Amino acid sequence: MKDIQNLSDTRGIDIQKVGVTDIHLPFLIKMKQGGFQSVLADIQVTVSLPNQYKGTHMSRFVEVLNEWRQKAVSLHEIRHMLEDIIQRLDAKEGHLQLAFKYFIEKEAPVSHLKSVLDYDVVFSGNLTDNGAFDHIMTVTVPFTSLCPCSKAISAYGAHNQRSLMKASVRFVPHRFVWIEDLVQVMEAQASSPIYPLLKREDEKFVTEAAYDNPKFVEDTIRDLVVAFRQMNSISWFDVECKNFESIHNHNAYARHSEYTQPSGEK
Repeated sequence: MKDIQNLSDTRGIDIQKVGVTDIHLPFLIKMKQGGFQSVLADIQVTVSLPNQYKGTHMSRFVEVLNEWRQKAVSLHEIRHMLEDIIQRLDAKEGHLQLAFKYFIEKEAPVSHLKSVLDYDVVFSGNLTDNGAFDHIMTVTVPFTSLCPCSKAISAYGAHNQRSLMKASVRFVPHRFVWIEDLVQVMEAQASSPIYPLLKREDEKFVTEAAYDNPKFVEDTIRDLVVAFRQMNSISWFDVECKNFESIHNHNAYARHSEYTQPSGEK
């Protein structure tokens, strides 16, 4: 049959990224304690397209993804997926983004009842045909923040809010941080972590814990920066924090990024 995609194009325009997006497939994500967790992934995968080609073969992206959904993956496997994609599509560069909900078991602080909390996670990678590979893991963590100013000026009580921390990290070559470990570091910077299941004794505990640990959005982001600087597996990070204010119709926001160690993987 005639292959229209391989016909030549005369407009002389290289396309940096062409491919498929909004693909939803079950994937197996490696867990720190061993085994894997089955997740529903929202996927975007693209390659570069030289100006002489009319189009790329979209079905080949789906073929590769369907083969990989049977294998347990972590951020490191993104490189191997991209190697398959580049080879299958005869491309110079490939890009992949895998977004999913990841569930971690949480134990309530007093009752010790267990349940699971969901976290938004993204694995993203870029690979060129000469072997240059860049990969980033992004994790979003919900938490409780309590306002220091409100506590200081009020005769009793202080307003608090549900908040979000978002961290994107690059790893030092041949090192790795599990999703669970990154979440633990991030939650430690909160006024209080969030738990999906709380009895009354647990609610009392987390309310008082937050009251004893008030933080502005600036405090949270600075504490997160200090914590990430101490992690020798991370070469670069971009962190942001948003407090969904309970007494305003706007939110408080802070962001910071920096390189901490030489990065890149060849």
